[in-house]
Amino acid sequence: RSKEAVVAVIGLGYVGLPLAVASTTHFVKTLGFDLSESKINLLKQKKSYLQSISHQQISSMVDSKFFTPTSSLNELTQSDFILLCVPTPLTKNHTPDMSYIETACEAVAKILRRGQVVILESTTYPGTTTEVMIPILEKSGLVCGFDFFVAYSPEREDPGNKSFSTHTIPKVVGADTPELCQIVADFYARFIKKVVKVSSTKTAEAVKLLENIFRYVNIGLVNELKMVFDDMGIDMNEVVAAAATKPFGFMPFYPGPGIGGHCIPIDPLYLTWKTHEYKSSTRFIKVAMEINQKMPVYTVQKFSELLNDEKGKALKNAKILLIGLAYKKNIDDLRESPASDIMHLLDKRGADIYFYDPCVGNTKNTEFENLKRIEWTEKSLSNMDGAIIITDHDGIDWKILKENCLVYDTRNVLSK
Repeated sequence: RSKEAVVAVIGLGYVGLPLAVASTTHFVKTLGFDLSESKINLLKQKKSYLQSISHQQISSMVDSKFFTPTSSLNELTQSDFILLCVPTPLTKNHTPDMSYIETACEAVAKILRRGQVVILESTTYPGTTTEVMIPILEKSGLVCGFDFFVAYSPEREDPGNKSFSTHTIPKVVGADTPELCQIVADFYARFIKKVVKVSSTKTAEAVKLLENIFRYVNIGLVNELKMVFDDMGIDMNEVVAAAATKPFGFMPFYPGPGIGGHCIPIDPLYLTWKTHEYKSSTRFIKVAMEINQKMPVYTVQKFSELLNDEKGKALKNAKILLIGLAYKKNIDDLRESPASDIMHLLDKRGADIYFYDPCVGNTKNTEFENLKRIEWTEKSLSNMDGAIIITDHDGIDWKILKENCLVYDTRNVLSK
């Protein structure tokens, strides 16, 4: 309440950096920590490395003196709140990879002091805060609930969404005592427009999973219905558009070539893994996973049929253009993109693969680095045997595509 509390954000990626922007903009003294020296150096030079955050925003943060980028853990002793914004991927066996959270907690344990509150923002299974974080943090010799405190507040970033920002997206906070929950809520209220309190860290962890599982299962439903309605000669997108005119009881979801990003394809499996401990099951999630993972295969199959029917060509040696490598429109994020599976499937069939993505600049050191980029011109497009629209970025001149190339449209963008 005295507005003197200092926050440290650990992990300055797609979640941590926007969070630091929000806190700094609202005059909260913020320490931004990341192990990547290149990121820290860019921030010190007042430059951004995320498409969603401008160089001007970083420059204003640094000039304000409310933001200090650092790779020195010792500086974090100044902070009152420590926010962990680290990745939570899956292992090769599709089980939760807790290594980033564990490493971050081990680092914090070395510098932890009395009175600090450590808040996890990474999406994870219910129980992570108490079962994973606390035992590691108590290696410091301090006792949780007496010397230091922990809470959970799930990130809700939506890259590319211009209608909502970190400041305007309501923030869910959970702690295991009402007093601590209120303190954490008061802290976030410094720079978040609305804060929603829940009764425990487990509840807050479950909130984020429900949000993403809701999307995952409904996307699986429309993808399955798309395949069924295709066989019936019915346009699924037309069905969804008409159904969406109902002013109650319906929320539109649209079919696509697969799902991507760091949340929707991964988070539901965190709950699936955790339920084994309770001898329970998540059948809806498993069915949705089966359907959603099938969509890249279905996309290539339908495109192959289109190419054969319209041009009498097989995929082998055909020049195929992938439009959009990012997992969603208007961003440059390639994580878990369905373009990856589609590319590999086409490659196995012997296709000559090209790509165009106005949002993705450098593909070096990614799985797409060997793909050939084309210019968006009538000549380049007419040289392609066919194209698959994977990501419907704004600002693309779709008209010249439609006029110069055979197109399989997985995003219903041409009809618009």
